[in-house]
Amino acid sequence: MKNSRINRLGSLTFSRSHRVLVLLLLFASTALAQTKTLGSAAAPTNSEQRTELGLQAAKRNLLQLRHYLLGMPKGADLHNHLSGAVYAESWIRAAAEDGLCIDLAKLAFSKPQSSSDSGSDQPACGEGKVPAAEAYQDQHLFDALVDTFSMRGFVPSPGVTGHDHFFDTFAKFAGTDHRHLGEWIDEVATRAAAQNEQYLELMHTPDFSHTAAIAREIRWRDDFSQLRDELLAHGLRDDVAIAKTGLDQAEALRLKREHCGQPDAASACHVQVRYLCQVLRGFSKEQVFAQALLCFETASADPRFVGINLVMPEDGYTAMSDYALHMCIVGFLHERYAKIHVSLHAGELTPGLVPYEGLCCHIRLAVEQAQAERIGHGVDIIYENHPHALLKEMAAKHVLVEISLTSNDVILGVSGKDHPFSLYRMFGVPVALATDDEGVSRIDLTHEYVRAVLTYDLHYGDLKRMVRTGLEHSFLPGASLWSAPDVFNRAVSPCSHDSPGTEKPSTNCGDFLKSSERAQQQWELERRFRVFESES
Repeated sequence: MKNSRINRLGSLTFSRSHRVLVLLLLFASTALAQTKTLGSAAAPTNSEQRTELGLQAAKRNLLQLRHYLLGMPKGADLHNHLSGAVYAESWIRAAAEDGLCIDLAKLAFSKPQSSSDSGSDQPACGEGKVPAAEAYQDQHLFDALVDTFSMRGFVPSPGVTGHDHFFDTFAKFAGTDHRHLGEWIDEVATRAAAQNEQYLELMHTPDFSHTAAIAREIRWRDDFSQLRDELLAHGLRDDVAIAKTGLDQAEALRLKREHCGQPDAASACHVQVRYLCQVLRGFSKEQVFAQALLCFETASADPRFVGINLVMPEDGYTAMSDYALHMCIVGFLHERYAKIHVSLHAGELTPGLVPYEGLCCHIRLAVEQAQAERIGHGVDIIYENHPHALLKEMAAKHVLVEISLTSNDVILGVSGKDHPFSLYRMFGVPVALATDDEGVSRIDLTHEYVRAVLTYDLHYGDLKRMVRTGLEHSFLPGASLWSAPDVFNRAVSPCSHDSPGTEKPSTNCGDFLKSSERAQQQWELERRFRVFESES
């Protein structure tokens, strides 16, 4: 009996040791493969070494680190929800200008009653509600609204998690007039410019009320081709013109507010903005299909929309139960609109938030079924079926993961060593930092870089690679400045004899840059790195 127990224990010990050894060998082989994929990194230049010393000195003081990273070129923010990027104070101002009311019990905006209902010549708010403008005379009300519209001061309580509070904010500050859209773009672009960002892809939902009505009328069809044909035949493309007109008006207002093209033009004018068309995945399958079709059609007609994304909580009942169907829908439409890019929220889940079986395969389906080029969040990667194989596949396909550290912490409670940020980097999966909803989270992109540096002991070379990676995976049209994907030490042939970022590229390189918006932004990033490193 005793010998039998010893044999079993010995077998168990060997089994565990064997698994650890296999895992270490796997990581070693992955690191080797990553080295071969990325190529030999160029030795740090003198300016990069000086900048690294400056970063290490700044890390001794949190405030100094924030100041140091504020001026560092950050390239792109690729995962940024426009409505979630607006700060609560701006929503309150817009509501006051629009004559909206505040429901005091819900701390949410509401429409005023009509004049006839109120018995007055002026609209009234009704019982339990006050005009939004009263928030400016009541500091307690103003503070309560800011707290309700954001994560400021939030403390979890029984039945109310950070996840719940975060997603509840969007319905509470909804209802302002669409004329403010240009103000919101200006706000986000101005904040980006102040942090040395140069490119934004803002997620935005164009008006789809007409499309939703058509979907309800036609109802669901299992035949995707038939459903698409019927939606188009019933006038779905009419909403494309509405989306374009709305964006025309918004961008005109943004340019006016920033004085673009004038001697006193704001620095925000230099921030290039493109849009990802949002599909709301929490609704019926016919509406999701119709809105996805509208987004692909809109992106085909308006180059300012460079791709699509699916939004709303991934753990919602409909989002979970229809997830595989949604990936089939996106995959079907992506095949028919091959030039339109796809980035998908996938794996924004944790054990307990959903059952373990619900963690099996969202990222994989997004990558393989929907052919997503970028993944938003990807937090549950290690809980996917065969996660290491999936990580290798993402690295081989150069699928970028948009990392939002603060968002993942406040919504999912995932941070530090529990976050897969280091795991993605270990397997050579391209990553870039993003804000997600900077207004709701009360952060900015610099905050995310500070957090990453302090949490993961990153060096300047790590930051520079992530910044370059972000622009490399932007959905801007045109070829990359770099000769191989995610390798940043050799420019394409026309620019191979130029030093990237110089003020006057050669004739061949200049012609190439004119042909590619993406390469133009990458060249500008190299110029900004030159300036930053020379001043560090």
